[in-house]
Amino acid sequence: MLRFICVCIFLILFLILSIPIFFVEWIVGKISRKRRDYHSLRIVQWAFRIILKITGVEATYIGEENVPDGAVLFIGNHRSFFDILLTYTRCQNLCGYIAKKNMESIPLLSTWMKYLYCLFLDRENPREGIKTILTAIDYIKSGISICIFPEGTRNRGEELSMLPFKDGAFKIATKTGCPIIPISMNHTSEIFENQFPRIKKVKVTVEYGTPIYPNELDAETKKHLGEYCKNIIQKTINKNA
Repeated sequence: MLRFICVCIFLILFLILSIPIFFVEWIVGKISRKRRDYHSLRIVQWAFRIILKITGVEATYIGEENVPDGAVLFIGNHRSFFDILLTYTRCQNLCGYIAKKNMESIPLLSTWMKYLYCLFLDRENPREGIKTILTAIDYIKSGISICIFPEGTRNRGEELSMLPFKDGAFKIATKTGCPIIPISMNHTSEIFENQFPRIKKVKVTVEYGTPIYPNELDAETKKHLGEYCKNIIQKTINKNA
C-alpha cells in the first residue's frame, strides 16, 4: 500500500509543479517545435522512470535492436496501466499513444499527452474514430511513431490470454507502409491490477519483435493483419511465460 501512496503523491506533485513548465515549453516551442517536443518527451520519461523505481519493478527488455529508425506503429498486448510507462520510457524518438477518449478530460495529464502527440479515440463514435486514425496516419508521415493496444482495453482475463485485435488500428500501417513493431509483455498485471490498490514488486518481460512490413505480406495475410500480429504476440508471451 505504501508504494501506491508514494506513486499517487509523486504523480500529483509532478502534475502540479509542471504547470510553469508548460509555459516554458510554450516559449521553447515558439523558437523550435522540435526542441520543445523532445524536451517534453524527456521530462515525461524521467517522471515515468521515477514511478517505476518507486514500484520496484524489474523489467527485462528483449529485442530493442529490432526497432528501426523512423516512424513505426507499435502494437502490444495490454493488461496494465504500467504497460504505457514500461514502453514509453524506452522510446528514443517521438511517439504518440492512442488512448481512450475519457482521458482527455483529466486536467494537466491530458495537456502533457497532447504535447506528446497522444490521440484520444472515441470508440462509440465511428466518425470521430476515423478522424483519429487519419491524424495518426499524418503523424506517421511526419516522422512521429504511434503506439496502440489493438485489444481496445485492458485484458482482465488469464495471464496468457488475449482479446481479439481491432483491425482499424492497422490502417495506420497499411496506409503509410510503415513497419509494425509487435510488443509482447508478460506479468505486467501483477504490478497493480491483480491486487488493487496495492503495488507489488515484480519482474516483467517486454519483448520487441522483428518489424512487420504490411506491403511485403501476401494479400490473404494482409487482409487478416490484426490476427496475424496477434498470433505473433501470443507466441511470444507464451515463450516468455
